[in-house]
Amino acid sequence: MSSSPIVVLLGVLFTSAAAFAQPEVQASGLSARRIELNPDERPSVSEIAISAGLSTGLYFDSDLVRDWMELEGRERFSLVDMGQATLRLIPSTRVVPGERFRLVVRFKDGAAPASASFLLRVHPAKAEPLVEVYREKRTIETYQQEVREVRAELARCQDENSRLMAEHEAPSGLTGLLATQNLDENGVAARTVTRAIVSSQDNALEAISVTTYRTKGAVAVVVQLATKAGTHPWSAKGATLRGKTGAELKVLRVWQQQLIPLGEARSIVVEAEAPGAGVPGPYSLKLWEDGPRTVTLGNVAFP
Repeated sequence: MSSSPIVVLLGVLFTSAAAFAQPEVQASGLSARRIELNPDERPSVSEIAISAGLSTGLYFDSDLVRDWMELEGRERFSLVDMGQATLRLIPSTRVVPGERFRLVVRFKDGAAPASASFLLRVHPAKAEPLVEVYREKRTIETYQQEVREVRAELARCQDENSRLMAEHEAPSGLTGLLATQNLDENGVAARTVTRAIVSSQDNALEAISVTTYRTKGAVAVVVQLATKAGTHPWSAKGATLRGKTGAELKVLRVWQQQLIPLGEARSIVVEAEAPGAGVPGPYSLKLWEDGPRTVTLGNVAFP
């Protein structure tokens, strides 16, 4: 007799002796990153994360020379839009994770520093949406905003630390789910969504089955992936779950028992914080390895 999807999920989540956790699982936030250029110091090159199809905006506190810009591989960007003091970039699907492109802009007034250099690093799924570049002294308001953001991030880290400590101290199995209050009287809801999934033509692996789950405070996607002929074994390093508006669920962990051998299939579990009530999706799930190969599955809905 075949096991139910819920029994399979519980077995996967708590059979951790042979499992390995993936470190890169947190989604990027929407707060702006701040870069300061000091005219008295040796010019530095700041690295900025970009990703295919995602927008990255640079906002400067000084006007730019609009007809002068150096951008390596410019033909591989679907959008390069320079304004008076802004620059918006969207890489095309031709960029490869791990690639780096040098970007240099020049300021209009000619004061020091006369230019700014950046290194754009291609990430499989994440991009820095807002980058503020300060060439002159920042206002007290920007420092106050940064302090508020740091405090909010610290609070999130403290909550995450408390959750991890509670999970570590709690028993395993079903008892652990009840002890950490991740399971209530509604239990675990499950839905098989394999037929509704939209797979990208560029996927490095084939999705054999996709099942989604929801508990009191979390959702999970269990994807059974198979390697294609002629490819190397594959291991998931990170994942994102992005909604139609571009907002991402906070991914808590990516679990894979072992490498996916050539010609075989293995299950991968992606767990995230549960979205708000009445927001079952759909979401787009993207998985990536420590390399160029990715898997994108659209129309992922939760129970």
